[in-house]
Amino acid sequence: MTTYSFRIVNVFTHHRGALTGNPLCVFEDAADFDTRVMQALARQFNLSETTFILPSSRADARVRIFTPTYEMPFAGHPTLGTAHICRALGLGGESLCLEMQAGLIPVRAQGDRWTLTAPTPTWREVDEPRGVLAQALGLNEADIGERPLWIKAGKEQLIVPLASMDAVRRAAPQPEALRNIHSEDGISMAYVFCQDGARAALARFFFPQGTAILEDPATGSATANFGGWCLATQVKLPLELQISQGEFVGRPSTLYLQVTAEREILVGGDVIELGRGAITIG
Repeated sequence: MTTYSFRIVNVFTHHRGALTGNPLCVFEDAADFDTRVMQALARQFNLSETTFILPSSRADARVRIFTPTYEMPFAGHPTLGTAHICRALGLGGESLCLEMQAGLIPVRAQGDRWTLTAPTPTWREVDEPRGVLAQALGLNEADIGERPLWIKAGKEQLIVPLASMDAVRRAAPQPEALRNIHSEDGISMAYVFCQDGARAALARFFFPQGTAILEDPATGSATANFGGWCLATQVKLPLELQISQGEFVGRPSTLYLQVTAEREILVGGDVIELGRGAITIG
């Protein structure tokens, strides 16, 4: 029987509140774990993601990310939360690089505010008519803004601008209809947003779990894809936005998006460590 240490952190916290943001479990040393065990542990903890730190010959650490049902090549809040723990473990300092399936992800910190540089995005048009998209999101066709796109800055997701803040709040995805609109890897995820002036936005992110559609409190990968949408639609640069998410799941969260004049996409947020523990398995 061997004991393995883990830590629980909250990422994209709102005013650094202890019970805000998106929770993450990070296993400090996963060298003994195979894929089956990592997946089983992610299912055991049943958070949106659990990460596992491994040695890397290319970066400060290699990181594998699992939801309760599958492995992800990249995700924002696991990246920032794991970087926070890597620094605490002495694997890196205020600037470090994490090796993920999606590639090498640079991450830097100012205190406990961590920022990642997202992979260069690609995009493609949405095949479904606006009416079909609106129905899948539980909205009216007039609620859909200009040019929804599939964006991939690490993981492909559907990015949908909405016409009003009210439309963001009214969004109520219909599982059967949304299941027919899926990404390149067959997953029906949707990120909806509306800007609130020049420097703020309200967003929600919906994802499948079994036959249900759940809502994420804070989604760094989708925020990176929002940055890709800004590039695809030729939004004036540089751009800085403070994004509110999690309002509807009782976990207020704050994310920071920057798209630089050089077309880099930066996603940041505040990370706090909430607790530590260990499990014993044979």
